[in-house]
Amino acid sequence: MTPNKHFNTYKEGLDLEFLREYCMEHGKRRVMERGETLEEAGEPAQWVAFVERGCFKYMVHNEEEGKDYCTGFAFEGEFVSDFPYCLDGDVSEVSIEADMPCEVRIISGQELQALIDNDPKMAKMDVKILKNLFKMVYARDLDHYRYTARSRYRRLLERCPQVVQMLSLKDIASFLNITPSYLSILRKQITFGEE
Repeated sequence: MTPNKHFNTYKEGLDLEFLREYCMEHGKRRVMERGETLEEAGEPAQWVAFVERGCFKYMVHNEEEGKDYCTGFAFEGEFVSDFPYCLDGDVSEVSIEADMPCEVRIISGQELQALIDNDPKMAKMDVKILKNLFKMVYARDLDHYRYTARSRYRRLLERCPQVVQMLSLKDIASFLNITPSYLSILRKQITFGEE
């Protein structure tokens, strides 16, 4: 994999500038503190936001274990939403939480759906976004079978070395589906060549 690719590969090959401009012009500016939620799992999804500053994490709760797991992130210069659930106000599958102080430009999912319904170019973009999201999530799922935890961590470092400086050890471990103590061992081995 080529170094410094986007963490969220759904954006590759898409020109989302129109949507960014729309959010900047029409979106409500919202400042969020660390831990504040944009969407809550089990509640109707409502929002699409362009992240001007900060980082969000997508969380799911495992009821049986009583644990939360991090399934993804949205960084500065990206969009954050429970897409496509936000378009129709369907129940959110994830909680979306600010991982640090954030500033966003936010519009409603209904507003985005109206843009999609009234503009053929936006309708095509909607299909491309959905296809790319599916490919990204499917590849991440397959990677849990294709690669060891060590390899998944190495691939993350190759693709997005800045991620490890931005995120907590706990959230990276959760995203990789390993324990923080094992990630700590991997980081030490890979960083200091103790493999």
